[in-house]
Amino acid sequence: MNWLIDFFGDPVNWSGPDGIPARLLEHLEFAGLSLLLAMLIALPLGLLIGHTGRGALLVVSIANAARALPTLGLLVLIVLLMGVGTILPVLIPLVALAVPPILVNTYEGIRGVDPDLRDAAYGMGLRGGQVLGRVLVPVALPLILLGLRLAAIQVVATATVAAYVGLGGLGRFIIDGLATKNFPSTIGGAVLVALLALLVQLGFTLVQRATVSPGVSERQTIR
Repeated sequence: MNWLIDFFGDPVNWSGPDGIPARLLEHLEFAGLSLLLAMLIALPLGLLIGHTGRGALLVVSIANAARALPTLGLLVLIVLLMGVGTILPVLIPLVALAVPPILVNTYEGIRGVDPDLRDAAYGMGLRGGQVLGRVLVPVALPLILLGLRLAAIQVVATATVAAYVGLGGLGRFIIDGLATKNFPSTIGGAVLVALLALLVQLGFTLVQRATVSPGVSERQTIR
């Protein structure tokens, strides 16, 4: 507890390019861009495959294989190949980490919709895209948001690896603290990352409550 007081009570840690606000913004930049790129890749693929059923085995197998990639090892490899002039070496492994939960949950959410609902939608004269947008996505939204939440939490927690290759983010407090045996900095950085992950969790919970239809929520609860 004293170490936390020393870390958060030190005015030096709240100002300048190495202060908590600056490092937090860097961390959010890494995590936010990675999640956005992963969404642009995984959401359309998950919706398309879930709706059509084509290529499901191949894409889901690739996504599951991507989960086994060592994020730190991939980061170091990319840095050796590309250098550290930009944040691209950090984004690639983080995107690879975020794509599988989004892709798999989106696919499973769409495929898991009751076939009777699909048939009823087609019976009402809706076409493929209309069925997907008006029927399948609203019903699958809880699972889709779950995938986004899991990906966001994983990315926020793992973005600390950027500090291993000399980049910024909250991981700087952890890595630099370990290197200099500044344990208040190490523990304080870890606490900041944990708090940020909890805030992300809370944020997605609020988004789900605001966007998911009560009827869909009750249906998920019954299941």
